[in-house]
Amino acid sequence: MTTRIARLDSRALIRVSGPDAKPFLHNLLTQDVETLADGELRFGALLSPPGRLLFDLFLHGETDGVLLDVAADRREALLQRLSMYKLRAQIAVEADDRPVFASWPEVADGFTVDPRAPGLGGRRYGGHGDGSATEADYQVHRLAVGVPDPAADAPSDRTYPIEADFDLLNGIDFQKGCFVGQETTSRMKRRGSIKNRMLPIAFDGPPPPYGAEVLNGDLRAGEVLTGMDGAAMALLRLDRLEGALTVEGRAVSVRRPDWLSGG
Repeated sequence: MTTRIARLDSRALIRVSGPDAKPFLHNLLTQDVETLADGELRFGALLSPPGRLLFDLFLHGETDGVLLDVAADRREALLQRLSMYKLRAQIAVEADDRPVFASWPEVADGFTVDPRAPGLGGRRYGGHGDGSATEADYQVHRLAVGVPDPAADAPSDRTYPIEADFDLLNGIDFQKGCFVGQETTSRMKRRGSIKNRMLPIAFDGPPPPYGAEVLNGDLRAGEVLTGMDGAAMALLRLDRLEGALTVEGRAVSVRRPDWLSGG
């Protein structure tokens, strides 16, 4: 199978450097940053104090800092948020204008394995693409693997990271100790009080509009998020997945990705 490479213009980079870079981020993010090795890629998030998802991000270890891969339209907001938390930490926080690339289904030379789920491929920062694919092609692949795109799919400031499957996609380290929003996140996982998850759905024809209700009979079973012809991501109630599901009168079916076995 031919490996494809696409530039992801929907993503942008922030570089956090200086002697306190890793401990600073470690105390904020859902992922272990202190053990992040040079060249290693991890997935995580910055949450609000009540535990809601604010920013999904990748962390790429560098010799003297950490590169954050974030949604391009949220980069400025994250820069401001990190500056607010900075206080006396010996760090520099600045935009990095290198482009973001993805390769799939294989991890191309010079790319690092995407840590979320097998089959997603790899990511690379800087350099040039080969013109073999577009970002739209990559989004088709991501949806086929069944992985949410929190920046596009998560209703702003309302979604818990576990609802966006971060616990199943290596986005939360429950052993690392404190991070912003840790208490709520850990309690949801520990008590098994997970009522909703983002899952891929399949149907015939064009995608329903964002926010369209998914019904199980007359009962609300969730809402459609982003999608394309034949497939979309939806936020669904786990107790209403069985039975005939519809959206705007059309039949839909839930696809259960391989990585969902953990939840």
